[in-house]
Amino acid sequence: MRFRMGETMSTAVIHGEGLGKEYRRGMMAELGLRHALERVVKSPLRALRQKKEETFWALKDVSLEVHEGEVLGLIGRNGAGKTTLLKILSRITRPTEGFAEIHGRVGSLLEVGTGFHPELTGRENTFLSGAILGMSKSEIEKKFDAIVAFAELEKFIDTPVKHYSSGMYVRLAFAVAAHLEPEILLVDEVLAVGDINFQKKCLGKMGDVAKAGRTVVLVSHQLNQIRRLCHRVVWIDDGSIRQNGNTHEVVSAYESAMTMREGGEQARGSRKEAAFVSWQVGDRAGEGSHVLDTTGPFSLRFLLQVPKPIRRGHHGIALFNQERQLIWGTATDDIQLHIGEHELWYSFPTLPLRPGAYTWLVSLYDGGELLDAWECTPDMVVATEPLTHNRDEWAGLLNLPSVFTVRSSSGSRPSG
Repeated sequence: MRFRMGETMSTAVIHGEGLGKEYRRGMMAELGLRHALERVVKSPLRALRQKKEETFWALKDVSLEVHEGEVLGLIGRNGAGKTTLLKILSRITRPTEGFAEIHGRVGSLLEVGTGFHPELTGRENTFLSGAILGMSKSEIEKKFDAIVAFAELEKFIDTPVKHYSSGMYVRLAFAVAAHLEPEILLVDEVLAVGDINFQKKCLGKMGDVAKAGRTVVLVSHQLNQIRRLCHRVVWIDDGSIRQNGNTHEVVSAYESAMTMREGGEQARGSRKEAAFVSWQVGDRAGEGSHVLDTTGPFSLRFLLQVPKPIRRGHHGIALFNQERQLIWGTATDDIQLHIGEHELWYSFPTLPLRPGAYTWLVSLYDGGELLDAWECTPDMVVATEPLTHNRDEWAGLLNLPSVFTVRSSSGSRPSG
């Protein structure tokens, strides 16, 4: 492993190449060196086989670049390798394979307990963290009052942090990491420990850090937070990069994969007198043909092949979210279609859904007989700006714009 500090190549401040981390499950280590050597001497082949069985790769062949001023999101299931990658970039863990180059001061907020000395007070840990980042005492003193105020720990700043609750610890750790001006800020899911109001403050502060041109790498299971903050997202699955790209597309693909129903695609009719073959947003083509990125008017086009005339057609359409909740549906009767290809168009004035992946279900009957039923692939990705709560569980289904004002009931003008 090598970390190089100094001039950057282009604008990349983080460059990882072929990163891999292998862990042992611990059995050989627990037995001790003498017992391990005895096993190797008595049965070298068995010992080698056991060693292989007792190891696993938490990260395998991961390469990525993060550029100056970029906010990169890392998503994936628990145990996918996200935190391992952040620990490698924070120099807490050495990779088994590959190397990483870091250009700039790194501030990390990984798991609760990382970076602070439990016997030192909040004040002492703040100055220690600043010194580790290469800041002078006077520089830290200029930021100190803002750090304490942000963490809301004025009464406890001279208390050893071992007496802090997990929420107090996280508040101070984040305030220190964000205020001491690291050029690269690495943040893990620890913000889930704080209360809702503090999480909102943290999101605002990370936005300020990004606007100041500093680099942020963020791990979060709150996908609405990822959508609001990140310029780009990397999806890590089983220790490897599964997808890397546009925030809305990667997050929506991840949501689709996490909620995919067992059994695959629904049966699409047994006789195939007609078949839906494709769908898209309006006349778009290419990568954006299944992406809805507007809150204004739009249209949908479904392509239908009809090899046999349809006399008494019934066509239905429905929209589902990834929790299989029905969002909307309608149907049309008495459709007559001749042999050939037909375009079925729907026009909408707006579709104010929160960003995410959604599934269209279209069907066609003739005289009560099912001809085709298709859960359209790929999913429709709603990639509009999120206007909902930053916590997924409070975001709801709709993405409605709103204006908030405070008015005095007495009719007097607001002060200020």
